[in-house]
Formats: sequence, C-alpha cells, structure tokens
Amino acid sequence: MKLGINVDHVATLRQARDNTVYPDPVVAALLAEYAGSDSIVVHLREDKRHIKERDVIFIKEALKIPLNLEMSTSKDIVDFACKVIPQQATLVPEKRQELTTEGGVDLIKNNKKVSRVIKRLIKAGIKVSLFIDPVKKQIKAAKDLGVENIEINTGAFASSKTKVVLAKEIKKIKEAAKFGKNQGLFIAAGHGLDYENLGEIVKIREIEELNIGHSIICRSVFIGLTQAVEEMISLVKNKK
Repeated sequence: MKLGINVDHVATLRQARDNTVYPDPVVAALLAEYAGSDSIVVHLREDKRHIKERDVIFIKEALKIPLNLEMSTSKDIVDFACKVIPQQATLVPEKRQELTTEGGVDLIKNNKKVSRVIKRLIKAGIKVSLFIDPVKKQIKAAKDLGVENIEINTGAFASSKTKVVLAKEIKKIKEAAKFGKNQGLFIAAGHGLDYENLGEIVKIREIEELNIGHSIICRSVFIGLTQAVEEMISLVKNKK
C-alpha cells in the first residue's frame, strides 16, 4: 500500500498571517519525501486559499517522487495543470464556502464536463484519477470515462459517530473497492483518515494507496514532520 502526503495545511498555516513566506509547503514536501512518502498531494483551489501556483511549480521541480495535483474542472486550473504537468491530477468537486472537500465528484451529473477535462489532461501527458464516493454507479461511470485510477472518499467513514454508522460506512468502502478492482481500476482512498481510524481501512486489500494530510500536519506541530510521516508510514505499510 502506497502513501501520499498532502501538504495543503502547511500552506494554511502560512496564510494565517499576512506577508509571511513560512512555513513553506515546498520544504514540507521535501521532508515528507525524505521520510519515505510515495507521493506528494496538493490541492490548488480556485480561490488559492492555501496552495498557490508558485507552490505547485516549485514542488514539482524539487521532488523525485510523483506530484498528485488535486483540482477542480475550472478552465483556469486545467490550463495551469496542462502547463505544469504533474504526474497525476485528481479531479475533486469544489465549493467556495466549504472548509474542506465535502464529497466526491458526481460523474453522472457532470459527465460531459468531466469527460472533456479528462481528455485534455491525458492529452497533456497527465495521469487522471477521480475522487468519488463509494457508490458502484459512480465507479462504473469512472470506468466508462476511460480513467485507470479512482480515489474512494472515506470522509463519511472518518466522521462516523456510532459503531452502527461506522460498520455501514466500512461495508460501503469494502464493496466499492472490490467492485472497482474488478473493473480493472487502481484503487486509492482518502479524506479524514488519521492515526486512530486507519486500522480498518488498511485491512482492505483492494486499496493500493492512501492519501492523508491534515492529521499528519497536525501531529507534526508536536513531534516534527519527518517523525509524523514515518509514524503514518508504519501504520500503513506494517498492517496486520
């Protein structure tokens, strides 16, 4: 199982005070790479609330491991991606008022627009993944759109408040991962995962990659980023 580290919230901390250039998400990306991360994830939002174009460009140039750019289907963002050429682009839904991504891309409702963006990104030489909810019809739509990768949204699982809801969400993820794997897709997962709730997810053998950010950056405030990444890697790769 691979692990991608999202460094968005290093930029969030930087943006908390005007006119500062620290902490630098480029440095965070390099530290995560040094600690053993398999890839780096950044989300360039349309409002540029944390990650900036400069961050994406410099991270792409500095890394020896792949850069996974989370992005909307906005023309300006797609134009930028096609100039920078990250190794992977993950299409996610985006609303200005949300604090973080609230759900997966609805591939049924947005099929035509997503299809156009996928074709453009692939033509530019970028591997495309789709961040979708653990719903079979969405997975089937992803397959029909011609992508090879999907990322299952684990947000509902991560926010579960009772054992009953938790069991229901785990079942959804397991069934979605198995269905996607049977469709020939590479299965990643992420959103809301942390050091405490990861155990059930890493047991799902069809999931080949996890993308985690907020919990790692939060832990790094107390113990340092390198150790925080190493601890997460241990949980992901030494699964029982």
